[in-house]
Amino acid sequence: MARVKSPKAGAVVLFAGMLSQPPPKATWVALTYWEQDSFASKPVTHLVYSTYTPLALRTLLSIARSILTAHNLTSISITHRLGHVGIGEESIVIALSAPHRKAGWEAGESCLELVKRRVEIWKEEWFEDGGVWRSNRDGEAGVEVVRVGGGADAGTEGGGGETS
Repeated sequence: MARVKSPKAGAVVLFAGMLSQPPPKATWVALTYWEQDSFASKPVTHLVYSTYTPLALRTLLSIARSILTAHNLTSISITHRLGHVGIGEESIVIALSAPHRKAGWEAGESCLELVKRRVEIWKEEWFEDGGVWRSNRDGEAGVEVVRVGGGADAGTEGGGGETS
């Protein structure tokens, strides 16, 4: 949060998106939201993100500048994880500061949706029986990851999905 704090800001908003397992149904509360940890009833074991870094950084900078201006923010920081992301680990962190909290919340949501839609980061979703390249925004089953050379994350070469 230190990257975005400012004496000009009345609000600091932090969003940390992570792969999680929901608590037992008995402990769910009406306003609790849990990120999906399964697809088509298959439990997700982990995700693997890959990118062409110079291109993804250029797109992230463009999004940050756009959100900063559109929502009159004081500052913004976007960090997206690459490589293996296990259950309970963050895959993206968006921190921003704004003169007022409403602008901050709206900016955080807009930023996340733009990152998911535009940034050149590809995701492999892994299950106990294999993995698929998949995009969060399309809801499709994805393209099977071909294992190369063995190992749990062996099929991580190349691109083929879309964004976080």
